[in-house]
Amino acid sequence: MADPSAKQGMERFGIFVDNALGGVPTPELKKLAREIGKNHELADQLWNSGIREARHLAVLVDEPESVTLRQMERWVKDFDSWDIVDGCCLYLFHKTPYAHRKVLEWSNRKEEFVKRAAFSMMAVLAVHDKLAGDGKFLKFLPIIKRESTDERNFVKKAVNWALRQIGKRNLNLNKAAIAAGEQIRKTNSRSARWIAADALRELKGAPVQARLREKRLRAGARA
Repeated sequence: MADPSAKQGMERFGIFVDNALGGVPTPELKKLAREIGKNHELADQLWNSGIREARHLAVLVDEPESVTLRQMERWVKDFDSWDIVDGCCLYLFHKTPYAHRKVLEWSNRKEEFVKRAAFSMMAVLAVHDKLAGDGKFLKFLPIIKRESTDERNFVKKAVNWALRQIGKRNLNLNKAAIAAGEQIRKTNSRSARWIAADALRELKGAPVQARLREKRLRAGARA
């Protein structure tokens, strides 16, 4: 499935390719994962291979209920590329009972991709954790403000992503995220100003505001 010539294109998107076979499309990996089925032991073997595509497949075939805190720590220490970070948070880690806990822990870590994992997880939880109350996401906003001055590209983009996704969850969180963004915008940091300007543009925009008002009306009608 691999196309070694695709590595150059992957590098242009900031993907670490030293351990990559080549550009195996995500749909192909997902198809293979469906054929394999869930298998926790296989997932660990795939991850330990160190091969980029094998690690993406490991994330897809692992069983969230079998993932342990020790495994999460072991895997996060291997993070070396934003695509692995985001794939792990999107397809596996956010489904574990430890997701919110790890956001708080990893946001305090210094390593670039570990810190990115905290904010990638925030963004994913804001979209997919349907049962979580607003309080859990309000706790994330001070962390977003604190880390908004991190100038590292893969961190600041994830911080921005987290702020935007929290602010698009509902009208209450939209108001809180906008308030946080306004505070961040006043920070004497180029990274913080970019994060705030980009997020506020979307969160205050007519499309997001209309969608959130419609969402509230639908919820009220169901109630």
